[in-house]
Amino acid sequence: MNDALTTGRQPGARIAQHPDRHSVVAELHARPFESLAGPLRASHIAMQSADADSDRAHVARLCAACGQRQPAADATHHSVALGTFRLRWERHTEFSTYTFFVTGAPADAFAPFADPALLEVPEDWLGGLPGSLVAAVHLSLEPRDAPPRQGHELPELFGTENVAGSEAADGGAQVFTDFRLHEDGYGWLLVQDRGLPARRTGRLVQRLLEIETYRLMALLAFPLARHSHAEVTRLDTGLQRIIERITQTGSLESEQDLLDEISGLSAELERDTAKTSFRLSAARAYHALVNRRIESLREQRTLDLQTIGEFMERRFTPAMRTCESAMERQEALARRVSRAADLLRTRVDIALEGQNRDLLASMNRRTDLQLRLQQTVEGLSVVVLSYYGTGLLYYMLRGLHGAGLEFNVDLAMGLSVPAVVLTVWVGIRILRRRFVGGGE
Repeated sequence: MNDALTTGRQPGARIAQHPDRHSVVAELHARPFESLAGPLRASHIAMQSADADSDRAHVARLCAACGQRQPAADATHHSVALGTFRLRWERHTEFSTYTFFVTGAPADAFAPFADPALLEVPEDWLGGLPGSLVAAVHLSLEPRDAPPRQGHELPELFGTENVAGSEAADGGAQVFTDFRLHEDGYGWLLVQDRGLPARRTGRLVQRLLEIETYRLMALLAFPLARHSHAEVTRLDTGLQRIIERITQTGSLESEQDLLDEISGLSAELERDTAKTSFRLSAARAYHALVNRRIESLREQRTLDLQTIGEFMERRFTPAMRTCESAMERQEALARRVSRAADLLRTRVDIALEGQNRDLLASMNRRTDLQLRLQQTVEGLSVVVLSYYGTGLLYYMLRGLHGAGLEFNVDLAMGLSVPAVVLTVWVGIRILRRRFVGGGE
């Protein structure tokens, strides 16, 4: 080992590396938490967009305008101070998040969301954000020396009595929100520090913002799920009518018509499934992320308020169950359509086999008739050819008798008839076997 160090040789330098090894290791450290301390204001925006390059380029333009470091060409995370605010950008599978942090308390302690961090960001740059807005939250982090919020203040602060809150991070902070969009179009999150270190505060803020983002990304599937329920109900009714007609029909043509109807119904179901499968599957994944983030808050009840976990269980979970039910109904209907189609195909196959059996029997009867006809024609051919053969033989014998040969022409004719008939019959048999029966 000492020799390797003195010579500068790297042990294992010649070992073949997997091409994705470094990117996989870097992924675990791609999105580090911020170190945060109150007083602080944050604005968080989640934009659904399909092009990560456009999002990255938009962030790069803001950094360039402020003369600060730009994100790398393949970056999925960028955190940089831009004058009066700090930007944290993250790229996810189908959306990007932009979080802006401004240090300092709001001008009015009784209106913590009146002057959000977003006011420090250039308006024209915000207006050019790629994609469509899904989540938007203003967060206010109050320092540990700020007076604790009283229960009667919260309805006045949020404009509603339906406020959820808890002591989070083992009592290290208090969190309050109402999960509503306010007049400014943003949700509000109030966090009161009660002794958390800066790194834990950053993790807590990040988890709260992720809960809001993943919650809304999951709920994008809810309208599709309701539409899918209506569509599946319509298709299910059509399948029931087809199944009832299956038990009543008896002709092959009607069963083939039913099979065509089932094929059309199956195509409609596949079209509906294709339109909703990605969104519903994504909702399942986002729902799991929301639940994990809520568990990591380690909530304790405070001020007789419902906790964030309880609020989600009562309001958010039923919507996710609707999405799960839509997927399950699609899969169940697809199985039923497949079974009905298999049943009809079996009935059609059986009917076709019966028709084929009748057709083969008819062909056998026609073959028998043809054989009998052939045998009859063969017998007639022997008679006709023998008749003409004996006629020719008769003229030949008369010619010989006229030439001076003395014999009884009539007797010779009578004796030759059996020989002619036998010769013709044998000749026809030989020809039939050679040209007709040669393939047997």
